Amino acid sequence: MSIGNKIKELRIQKGMTQEGLSEKTDLNIRTIQRIENEEVDPRSYTLQVIANALEVDYQYLIEEPDNNKRLHNENKLWLCLLHLSGIFILVFPPLIIWYLKKDKVEKINTHAKDVLNFQISMFIYLIIAGLLTLVLIGLPIAIFLGIFSIIVVLINTIKIIINKPYNYPLSLNIFTNKIKV
Repeated sequence: MSIGNKIKELRIQKGMTQEGLSEKTDLNIRTIQRIENEEVDPRSYTLQVIANALEVDYQYLIEEPDNNKRLHNENKLWLCLLHLSGIFILVFPPLIIWYLKKDKVEKINTHAKDVLNFQISMFIYLIIAGLLTLVLIGLPIAIFLGIFSIIVVLINTIKIIINKPYNYPLSLNIFTNKIKV
C-alpha cells in the first residue's frame, strides 16, 4: 500500500476529514489532497507531522510491504536452517542459531526447543544402540536411527518452507514449550 493510501485509510479510520487533518497538522488542505492522491512524494518532516496527527508510528507510513515480505522470508530462512541443523545430531548448531536469533526471529524459541528435544533424544537412542552392539542388535538400530532422523529432519524442514505444521516423533520432552499462566 502506498503512503498516500495509508494516510487516507488511517484518516478515515479516525473519522477525520482532509480539512481536519489539515488543521491538526498545519498543512495546506491541497497538500493533504495531493499526498493522498499520490501526486507528490511528501518530505519526511511532513510525514512525521501527519504520523503524529494520526497517532501512528512514522515507520508505519514509510514501511513498504516488500519489507514485511523480506522479513518474513528471512525468518523462514533461519527457521529452516535451525531445523536442517538437526541432520548432524549435534546440539551446537541449533544452540548457536537459537542464541544468535532468539530476539530477532519470530517463533524461534518454540522451534529450537523442538529441534533440540529431537536431537538429544536421537543422541540418547544412539548411545543405547551403541551399548546394544555388544549383543549385535545395536548396529541395525543405529543405522535405522540415523536414516530415520535424516528423513524426519528433511521432512520437517520442507514443512517449514511450505508453512505446514511440523512434528518430531520419538522426541523426549526435555525442553518444554508449555506456556505458564
